[in-house]
Amino acid sequence: MIRLSHAGADFQPLNHREPQPPVLARMLLLWFQPVEARCSRRHPRVVLARLAKRAPRHFGPGSPLAGGPAFFYAVPMFALSFEGPVARLRLSRPESRNAIPLGGWSALAGEAETAAAAGARILILEGTPGGAFCAGADITSFDDFRNDPAARTAFREAIRAGLGRLRSLVIPTLAVVDGDCYGAGVAVAMACDLRFAGPAAAFATTPAKLGIAYPQEDVHRLVGLVGAGQAARLLFSAERIGGSEAERIGLVERYFDAELSEAVAAFAAAVAANGAESLAVLKRGIRLAAAGMAADAGQDRSFDDLLGSADLFERLEAYRSRRR
Repeated sequence: MIRLSHAGADFQPLNHREPQPPVLARMLLLWFQPVEARCSRRHPRVVLARLAKRAPRHFGPGSPLAGGPAFFYAVPMFALSFEGPVARLRLSRPESRNAIPLGGWSALAGEAETAAAAGARILILEGTPGGAFCAGADITSFDDFRNDPAARTAFREAIRAGLGRLRSLVIPTLAVVDGDCYGAGVAVAMACDLRFAGPAAAFATTPAKLGIAYPQEDVHRLVGLVGAGQAARLLFSAERIGGSEAERIGLVERYFDAELSEAVAAFAAAVAANGAESLAVLKRGIRLAAAGMAADAGQDRSFDDLLGSADLFERLEAYRSRRR
């Protein structure tokens, strides 16, 4: 596995033509820089784009995903890795139980978009192994809200924008929860297409405990998943429930009391084996149906286009070859 990192201060724009050392040498130099130098706010897609463009041989022919080794790069709080067409985005701030600070919402969405842009067929969002999925928003900056109305608005809008971008991702997304998932952490899971829970999963929507509210779009998603009555139960009481109960009320699609990682891997492999354009069109269709739309001209065009796609005929030929 090749490890990559980024140091924004050292990167020039993509059209910069200053002579550069060999790619692997640059990677090693970056990796051994101090953590604070590597972990800038510059978006890591710069690193991915440069490496994919200048050194595709390290990641397989023509793509960082096609036939090459799995690879990994790190950013503050989030770690994005690829196993062929399966992308994994791990929340990695265990000292804070993966609580997300203000700048983390945009970074979360940016990493998800990087996975899609790199050609992944599915994105798995997961917490720290043996630890929390996400304890919610980082409350250490909440004192700033007392006398700063603009900070309050910025906080709400940062969450809305970050989760909105995650939700609008063109590839399927799966939240895998096997630890604490509280407050805004539940909102993160709900922004994904699917949720799987393991035996250590614990969910609680806790804004009332702090005397605050839940963003309306997150209330809407919660009601859409569990119904108004169960949403009221969870929000009014801030009750903590386990994965089995979360499955019963519809907060998660599947609960596994054992072998969660195997189930996730099998599901991801099944999704990744399917056509990328098909997945994108089906995902859009599901969202439209959930919004009450029974017909859509864009979906009709996509249906017709896929019937003439090269992918269809390649898959038909492969199917016929297996039957011979």
